[in-house]
Amino acid sequence: MPLRHDARRGAVLMLAATALFTCMGALVKLVGARIPFTEIMFFRSALALPVVALIVLRLGQGLHLATQRFPQHLLRATTGTLAMGCSFYALTLLPLAEHTALTFTTPIFVTLLAIPLLGERVGVHRFGAVLVGFAGILVIALGQGGFAGPMDRWLLIGMGVALLHGVFSALTTLLVRSLSATERSTTIVLWQSLLMTAATGATLPFVWVTPTAAELALLLAIGLLGGVAQVLLTEAFASAQVSSLGAYAYTGILWAVLLGWLLFGTLPGLATLAGAGLIVIASLYILHREIRRGVAR
Repeated sequence: MPLRHDARRGAVLMLAATALFTCMGALVKLVGARIPFTEIMFFRSALALPVVALIVLRLGQGLHLATQRFPQHLLRATTGTLAMGCSFYALTLLPLAEHTALTFTTPIFVTLLAIPLLGERVGVHRFGAVLVGFAGILVIALGQGGFAGPMDRWLLIGMGVALLHGVFSALTTLLVRSLSATERSTTIVLWQSLLMTAATGATLPFVWVTPTAAELALLLAIGLLGGVAQVLLTEAFASAQVSSLGAYAYTGILWAVLLGWLLFGTLPGLATLAGAGLIVIASLYILHREIRRGVAR
């Protein structure tokens, strides 16, 4: 599929994908009140398989699974599964806006982990952005009562798990960078989907809770929304450069605030919004520095 270089089309698709991913998160929070998060993950992963296959076939690259780096694919699927598990579990504990804000920390952890894992040197600009991002995390924690008195234990656990999502998501990003040196992107995606479905499916005998008709509808909607969002995201990146689309992903906080109010009757405090703003600013500045480094090479 040729790159269209249509920035407007890419922006619209990115905005739509972000909205659908946030809606999916809201449904995960709804159904997660009774259904185990690993069971939700299975439905999300299994229903994504035909969508991934459709994307690969549309790209005209065929369903290539041959690889000489299976251990790295297995490790990448493991970190991806852990990232999704942390995100889904945190959704059952945190308000939607706080969860969404904390998942924006992935670029910050990518910058930190690239130092020991890739041997990258982080200059004062990117390190300063990392500090700003962590300041945003502290502001959100303060808004939830942290450091100023007894904080709800489950909120504290939820925040910690949401931050772990950022760590595992960052590891996944770095592994994809490594695999991309020798593997087709479609091969990486196919192995990820197959292995994540197998891993989450293996937990079902131990955690299975039979969903009601309404819960089954929500689980199917989670898979559908996630799959469609994945298609839109792929189309967005096929329409414009990644660097021109990154900022649009942060509109997820707006959808999270709206859906949190409509579905759960919760509104984020000023501390959450301020902390989210700091995290977004830090992540965008890291993206800006990455673009400048790429141009300079």
